[in-house]
Amino acid sequence: MRKIIVGAQVSMDGVMQAPGGPTEDPTRDFKFGGWAMPYFDQVGGEEIDRLFSEKFDLLLGRKTYEIFAAYWPYYEEDAPAGGIAKLFKQIKKYAFRAQAKSIRAGRAQCSSATSPT
Repeated sequence: MRKIIVGAQVSMDGVMQAPGGPTEDPTRDFKFGGWAMPYFDQVGGEEIDRLFSEKFDLLLGRKTYEIFAAYWPYYEEDAPAGGIAKLFKQIKKYAFRAQAKSIRAGRAQCSSATSPT
């Protein structure tokens, strides 16, 4: 059985969001998108590298999957951070949503909260 290991960025008051930009997820008028980037340093980068250096798949919620699917498949692999773009294109992604619907990515599988898978 495989382990689920969470790599999350959580503020002291419980805000959990990827380190993207201010417009990454403005749900419910959230105005602090990208809050983690000013605190990202060499130690944070080394931890991200460590997490992604081992074999892994991504377990994503619907919203995060939609953000990934709209960005990473189109990011050039020879651009800055292109190595992670290549990695994200190659790995398997599992997306969970309220209703299982088809999703548009080559290495993705969708399950619903009520699905036995």
